[in-house]
Amino acid sequence: MKLDYDQLLSDDLFGHDVAQKDAIQRQWLEELNEHHEANCPPYAKLANHLGHGFPLPVRLFKEFDLRSIGSDEVAKTMTSSGTTGQSVSRIYLDKSTSARQTKALANTVAAYIGRKRLPLLVIDSKAVLKNRNMFSARGAGILGFSMLGRDVTYALDENMELDLDALEVFEQKYAGQQVLVFGFTYIIFSHFCLQLKKLKRHMALDGYMIHGGGWKKLAEIAVDSNQFKAEVTDACGITHIHDYYGMVEQAGSIYMECECGNLHTSHYNNVRIVDPSTFVEVTGKPGLIVSISLLPTSYPGHILLTEDMGLLLGEDDCPCGRMGRYFSVLGRIPGAELRGCSDTYERKQ
Repeated sequence: MKLDYDQLLSDDLFGHDVAQKDAIQRQWLEELNEHHEANCPPYAKLANHLGHGFPLPVRLFKEFDLRSIGSDEVAKTMTSSGTTGQSVSRIYLDKSTSARQTKALANTVAAYIGRKRLPLLVIDSKAVLKNRNMFSARGAGILGFSMLGRDVTYALDENMELDLDALEVFEQKYAGQQVLVFGFTYIIFSHFCLQLKKLKRHMALDGYMIHGGGWKKLAEIAVDSNQFKAEVTDACGITHIHDYYGMVEQAGSIYMECECGNLHTSHYNNVRIVDPSTFVEVTGKPGLIVSISLLPTSYPGHILLTEDMGLLLGEDDCPCGRMGRYFSVLGRIPGAELRGCSDTYERKQ
């Protein structure tokens, strides 16, 4: 392949306007289309029917082994989250794809919080990381962000209860210093914020929180982004709180929420919003999110038709100053399987 990933990963994440970005990405996507058609027979068959560069429905990763590498080149297999009885997606990574996804994630997060590795508090249980060769989406997310921090501390025990001793040690050790807190949205809200409130306990932390997934359960109890952030600040004092949108099928290629509350595309990715009936791109109204990533070469995950509804909010004109498209996620399409990292968590009774 002619693609220069060293150049891509060293380039400005948010410095290209839409015209520049589209021109660059068209060239990359053409290369990726040809690569995956040549190396993934099921994808090539679909391309013959649906057209060159079609958006691949994410659900097909549950139905087919979609990989563009030999079985001997698979270094890691990631699986999507799923409730009991659901089939799961399997994403096959070789060493180079895995490495660039890790680098891209680090670059994206650094654009928001800086490159210094901060002490990391994970609002989850270490028990999630059981099989390091086959990660669930939740485990992959935890491991990916764990690589960005240091002195990783888990806030919850194996029963998903607060580990108060670990929290106290972390709080005292890093008093007055900046820290990074990571977790999945619903788990943070229910197992951290509400449990601290129940115990009438308040932590005094300073730094950043990054969270993602799990909005369906919060929507069911009428908790929106503003209330979530207020509960987090009340629980631990952190005010710099960033949501992100991502999926195991495009690991490392996440869309981070800026200070203005918008999800941003970067140099590595992009979104299109399409009408769910015609699949024609639309502006100014809700539609299905087509998520584009330049990162995967071991599997055809570069142009994906998601099962999420979104709204394009603008291009190149977000008040935060970042260039490119920015958007919001409105929720799952009716009838779509439950698959969010923390939506699929079932608490033991």
